[in-house]
Amino acid sequence: MPPISFHRPWKTGLGWASGLSAKEELMANTASAKKATRKIAARTEVNKSRRSRMRTFVRKVEEAITAGDHAVAVAALKAAEPEIVRASQKGIVHANVAARKVSRLNSRVKALQA
Repeated sequence: MPPISFHRPWKTGLGWASGLSAKEELMANTASAKKATRKIAARTEVNKSRRSRMRTFVRKVEEAITAGDHAVAVAALKAAEPEIVRASQKGIVHANVAARKVSRLNSRVKALQA
């Protein structure tokens, strides 16, 4: 005898479910839970964007350090530091992580000068 299947094909977004995604249909039962799911998805997109932006600025500093160009590295660090701090304020990275990143980048840029 085959095992009992608990699959519910009417809950997969193909039927009567008023425009909600399959994830919302299967997980959220109340209107507030559905709204919370939508809000979480929206915040996740914003957070991804902020994290990516921060990483881009950090990468520019690291590329300048690798190239050995002190002036460009200083300018890139000056632009990256507010982005890293902003990411920590928005909860994208922990405050200590942000401080550590800024400190390590700063010491590497300073080492180029010597």
